Parts: sequence; C-alpha cells; structure tokens
Amino acid sequence: MSEQLEEYLSKLKQSGMRKMNFGSAGVVIVLVIVIAAAATSVYSVQTDGQAVIKRFGRVVSIKPPGLHFKLPFGIDRATFIPTERVLKEEFGFRTVQPGRQTQYSKNRSTETESLMLTGDLNVIDVEWVVQYRIIDPVNFMHQVREPVDSIRDISEAVMRRIVGNRLGSDVLTVGRVTIAAEVKSELQQILDTYKMGVSIERIELQDVTPPESVKPAFNEVNEARQQLERLINEAEKKRNQVIPRARGEADQTIAEAEAYRAERVNQAKGEAARFNEMVTAYRQAPDITRQRLYIEMMNEVLPTVKQLYVVDESVKGILPLLNLTAPGEAR
Repeated sequence: MSEQLEEYLSKLKQSGMRKMNFGSAGVVIVLVIVIAAAATSVYSVQTDGQAVIKRFGRVVSIKPPGLHFKLPFGIDRATFIPTERVLKEEFGFRTVQPGRQTQYSKNRSTETESLMLTGDLNVIDVEWVVQYRIIDPVNFMHQVREPVDSIRDISEAVMRRIVGNRLGSDVLTVGRVTIAAEVKSELQQILDTYKMGVSIERIELQDVTPPESVKPAFNEVNEARQQLERLINEAEKKRNQVIPRARGEADQTIAEAEAYRAERVNQAKGEAARFNEMVTAYRQAPDITRQRLYIEMMNEVLPTVKQLYVVDESVKGILPLLNLTAPGEAR
C-alpha cells in the first residue's frame, strides 16, 4: 500500500509541474506577441523626408516627419523617401571623402561615362553632376523599376546627344553654361514624361578636358589657334588704325581742294565783274578811266621801286636822278 501511495503522490506532483510549465509558456508567448506588436506598429519619420505606407502592397497614406503608428506584423510597411533632400548623381568621377578638402576618384568605369564624341569628331572628357529632388514619393517608387539608374541613363544619353551636336572648342570654352541649361531642360521633360516625380535642380559641368592621351596635341592646336587669333587681332588693329587715318587724310585733301576751287572761282568771278565794271566805266569816260587806271597802277608799282631813272629826250646834259629810296638804304 505504501509503495502505491508514493507512486500516486509522485504522479500528482508531476502533473502539477506540467500545468505550471504550460501556464508560464502561455504568458511568455503573450508577452512576446505584445512586444512584437508594439515594436512593429510604432515608427518615426526623419525631418528630411516622408514615409509611404503600404498595406498588403497598396499605398494607403503618406506620413510627414514625426512619430506615427501603423498596423503591426508587416500588415503596414513604411518606406522612407528623402523628399526634402537634394540628391546628386556624379558622372565621370566619384566622391571618395566629402568635406572641406573633398577627395575624388576616377577609374576606367567612370571614364566610359565621361568620354564623348563632339560634332567635329573630337573626343573630350566631360565630368558633370546632376542634382535633383523627389517631389512625388509615390510616383518615384512605382512609375519606374529602378528610378536612380533611370536618371543616370537618361542624363548620360541627353548629355551625349547635346555634346555631339556641338564643336569641341565650343564645349571646352564658352558653351558650358548653355549645354548645362539644355541638358537640364531636356532631362526634366523626359522625366516628366515618365512621371517619375523628380525635379532637376541643377546640372553642373565640373571639368571638361581632352583625354590624357591627346592633351599634348590638343595643347599644340590650342596654341596655334591662339596665335592665329592674336595675328588676326593685330591685323584688325592695324587696319582700324590705317584705314581711318587714310580716310581722314583723303577727306582733308578733298576739303582743301574744294576750298581752293571755291577761292579760285570766286576770285575769277570777282575779277570778271571788276573788268566788266571797268569796261562800262571806260565806255562812259575813256580819258578819265584811262588816267585813273594809270594812277592806280603807279600806286601799286612805285612803292616797290628802289631806284627810278627818268629819261627825257629834251635833256642834253647829265641825266637827272630821282632818289626814291629811304635815307640809309643802299642805292
């Protein structure tokens, strides 16, 4: 009897321990479920973006920055989209370490992005940066499968087309600002066509140079072009100096000739008028006019005479001398 009683008590003890174990496990399971529900239902959105909430794959809301709640256990999924951040894509180089002294790297894969053929069949190395913002997070997530890769591919295609329609010298010098503006406009139009929800903020051409292998020859060509431009400028300067001076001298000569012609014509007209007046006066009083003309002529001639000899046929002696010179002058 005693052995049977001990066996019965031991069975009771074992059954009680099992009940206690089952109860503790239930409490632990409930606690785990509660903690998991709380952990998967609370989330926060950073200040530089928004969160797209999907419920079984369907967008149900867009949450602003702050602390929010959603259905737990993966029923609602939050995807953060940096809508307030200016993003950038680099072409032809990569930023290794940003900061005050930013470090860049360039390798064979980046060179394939930046090497382009211009309209005059020259190869140049174009490095540029595309800066953009996400303005519609839903379209950015769903309209294109790989939006960032699509932005890179479209940017490279647009840049190659625009550079390929220009001269190499234009791309290397004065055409950089115009090229950046054209790329920005065309890239934005294509992205709007795809409804990607992206706004292009800026296209910046970082460095535009010839490839390293052809830089010496390119520099020689540039030096020759600069020398040609210098010679042309010097010739233009010389031409601008000589032609106006020659035109001024020609105008001066023509003006002097016109003045001399007017003077001679007026003088001839005056003499002709004077002669006509003399003829008229002579016809009216020949003797008086003849005497007046003789006296006027003597008034003009005698002041210039140094010595005057008067010859008179009736005089038989020494020839008289009329001294018209001033005292002290040589005779």
